[in-house]
Amino acid sequence: MDGQLPAVALFRLGHLFVSDTVVTTWGLMLFLFLLCRGHNRGFHTERTAWEITREGLVLAIQEAIDAVLPEAGKRVLPFVGTLWIYLAAANLTGILPGLHSPTADLSTTTGLALLVFLSVHWYGIQIHGLRRYLRHYVEPNPILLPFQIVSELSRTVALAVRLFGNMFSLEMAALLVIIVAGFLAPIPILFLHIIEALVQAYIFGMLALVYIAGGIQSLGTKALAKEG
Repeated sequence: MDGQLPAVALFRLGHLFVSDTVVTTWGLMLFLFLLCRGHNRGFHTERTAWEITREGLVLAIQEAIDAVLPEAGKRVLPFVGTLWIYLAAANLTGILPGLHSPTADLSTTTGLALLVFLSVHWYGIQIHGLRRYLRHYVEPNPILLPFQIVSELSRTVALAVRLFGNMFSLEMAALLVIIVAGFLAPIPILFLHIIEALVQAYIFGMLALVYIAGGIQSLGTKALAKEG
């Protein structure tokens, strides 16, 4: 109806409605940007506990990536590392009063899954070249091409729906428990939410890393060895 905002919209810019998911995502990106900016400027002769924690987090992410893709770990670290950090922060946003996790919105998880889909081909083409990378879709037999396409599309859809379903159900379960058991229940539910949010962020990031590794290693590791 004209003149009325949808229930999920906070305001609108012209003919575009801006939902709470968009606003939360903008705020989250600003927070992470300022945090990273502070990290880049925050090195001192004597490192603080916060600086050591941040360095440990980056090293842990790098080790996880190197375990799956040692030949090109440094190359995919910026994307996969950023994806992991964003997902962990976005999933944990739901524990803040009055806020919902952006990943409990299918549009957000779809966008993230599309980024993973594009990154698989980006890294594969960047390392192997366009012709050589596309050729692996028709090897050893061109009849495999439709199956390859369906496989990549289906796993992208599954990636988006899996994260959305898990985060949406987690928030709904927490809400139902609070309604039934009252406000004495939130403490164990809060810990469950934190653990599940971090687990889902890890799974999504690890699947993205496995898909990227599959695209890069589909033609062997000779090109990676030359790059190294």
